[in-house]
Amino acid sequence: MQVFQARAWRIGREQPMATISTADFKNGMCIVYNGKKCKIVEFQHVKPGKGSAFVRMKMRDIRNGRVLSDTVNAGFKFETVRLEQSTMQYLYNDGVDFYFMDPQSYEQISLPADQVGENAQWLKENDEVTLEYADGELLGVEPQMFVELTVADTEPGFKGDTVQGSTKPATLETGAEVKVPMYVNVGDVLQIDTRDGRFVKRM
Repeated sequence: MQVFQARAWRIGREQPMATISTADFKNGMCIVYNGKKCKIVEFQHVKPGKGSAFVRMKMRDIRNGRVLSDTVNAGFKFETVRLEQSTMQYLYNDGVDFYFMDPQSYEQISLPADQVGENAQWLKENDEVTLEYADGELLGVEPQMFVELTVADTEPGFKGDTVQGSTKPATLETGAEVKVPMYVNVGDVLQIDTRDGRFVKRM
């Protein structure tokens, strides 16, 4: 089956970007932050007893998957980005490129590792992922919000070792490193929140 090399592209005519205020924020919305196209992961409006109201915001850089945090004055305006998505199945990677298949047409495409970015650590073969486009430009890959991954390496756990808040590092089958409870062992399947790499539960 022929594999097509995906590349950045644009469709239609360039149009001026719309702007939104922090009052219009919604999780999943895409904005331009310091020249980077970012998706809002979470935000919190804060109105202190003294001083001006502000907004705490956490965003994911769409190009490389990095999570960014900032605080801005309430009412601050950002340019918005029209976000479009296409569901694909992750097949494999050869260390240089990542390969995906359209489950409807069976057409395959490849993306270079740097375009997949840090989200690569959450990709497991045969999982569905989302290819994201901003204003017609192919940006990268969005994993599922929650993924189930097997622990490849961690210190041995002990039965009854459930001290509240105690954690240890663990390496998952995809190479991702996360903090897990002390009772987790090699071979355990964990549910992970890909938005922040947080352990959710043992399956």
